[in-house]
Amino acid sequence: MKIGFIGAGKVGFSLGKYLADNNQTVVGYYSEFEKDAAEAAEFTKSKSYTDLELLVKDSEVLFLTVPDGLIETVWEQIKVTDIRGKIICHTSGALSSEIFSDISELGGFGFSIHPLFAVSDKYHSYKELSGSYFTIEGAKEKIEDMKALFESFGNTVCVIQKEDKVKYHGAAAIASNLVVGLIGLSRRLLMECGFDEESAHKALSPIIEGNVEHILKDGCEAALTGPIERNDMETVKKHLAVLEGNARTVYQSVSEEILEIAKMKNKDRDYHKMEEILK
Repeated sequence: MKIGFIGAGKVGFSLGKYLADNNQTVVGYYSEFEKDAAEAAEFTKSKSYTDLELLVKDSEVLFLTVPDGLIETVWEQIKVTDIRGKIICHTSGALSSEIFSDISELGGFGFSIHPLFAVSDKYHSYKELSGSYFTIEGAKEKIEDMKALFESFGNTVCVIQKEDKVKYHGAAAIASNLVVGLIGLSRRLLMECGFDEESAHKALSPIIEGNVEHILKDGCEAALTGPIERNDMETVKKHLAVLEGNARTVYQSVSEEILEIAKMKNKDRDYHKMEEILK
């Protein structure tokens, strides 16, 4: 497949390099910032385009690797060109292929293809894409072809429905961004107890690393410990008594989710009183 990219940010760089390294023909990049397109083209040994219509003409598959808010704008620019038989993809986690309005009437095929991975560095993140799940949703006529493409690289690909995209993206945000917030809250509470920022970070590191390793190896139920899991109501009451404002709200909300995991782990344990405490 001849693959072109509109947008030359971190995702464009990373996905283009990943495809090129897996023997796909990356024809090149177009960007409103010509310097970025030239840099991405050099990185992937492809071509930098200054004519958007020419990139569309040269490509069989187009990836719109632009911010979510610009996808519809770019689509309006390319839909007036000849896209018959072409596959148009965006990489948004939250948006579906429906953003490509009228694409079937124009003879094209629309997809949302999203790596379940936080792309943080345009020059190095591509190395980690081989271990990532990809989700795909879009035109049924070509969905098996696009699924097979990424499976041929060794990726696991999950086909999802367009109506589930926002919930899916929320799940990814919880596992990535919200975890950072929880750890940041923990660090702040330690600093209120007399730790400085560096010592709080060092103190939490073994707990975080050990917990994540246990979760990934054995699952959430097996990894769960602590006062809620063991039904230690007095300790939970003490925690709630000393926490205020947002910290207390977060503790309660997340604890309710933990309680559901605890119930799955300890099916014979009565957690009714713990439920009352948390509510």
